[in-house]
Amino acid sequence: MKLSKTSYLVIVLAIVAGIFIRLWMMRGEQVQEQERLYEELSIAVTRLNNITKSDELLSRQGELERQISLTLSQLEAAKAALSQSAGSIAVSGTLFDVARTTGVEITNISSSYHSVGDWEGVAFSVLPLTVTVEGDIPGILSFIKSLDDALSTAVIRSAVITIPEETGEETEEKPSANIQLSIYTYRGE
Repeated sequence: MKLSKTSYLVIVLAIVAGIFIRLWMMRGEQVQEQERLYEELSIAVTRLNNITKSDELLSRQGELERQISLTLSQLEAAKAALSQSAGSIAVSGTLFDVARTTGVEITNISSSYHSVGDWEGVAFSVLPLTVTVEGDIPGILSFIKSLDDALSTAVIRSAVITIPEETGEETEEKPSANIQLSIYTYRGE
């Protein structure tokens, strides 16, 4: 059963809409979590400012400082997750733009949880992505080359192109590529 170009477009648009809706929902949850953490931080700072220098209060101060430290680390984690979601939306848009330009169809985009690192004092995060595309061989090669140009902070880790065997019979199976890449983002301070 062959689908028309309109059907493919509707399917792709539904997938993109689903991705965007899920990312938007995740972003909303993360903003709520960030606001809650800001409130906890504000309460902890207020309590810390009201402490006097007695022995009992000094031990309480240490406990509150640990709570502030924990709250700040949770806040940083929420910020990192929020920036990853926004980055994922932008990257997804770029991937679909490149696919449209090169005449291939994205059949799958997946990502594992991003990691953070530090290289000679420069903090960064890494978003690993796996993208599967279908199309003709020149289009797939053009997509891979265009990805390298469009995502300047990305490193293509591997690109495995699968070409279906010609059996003499007409088959609906198209050449495809499974591309693994890592996108690096500067994290600032």
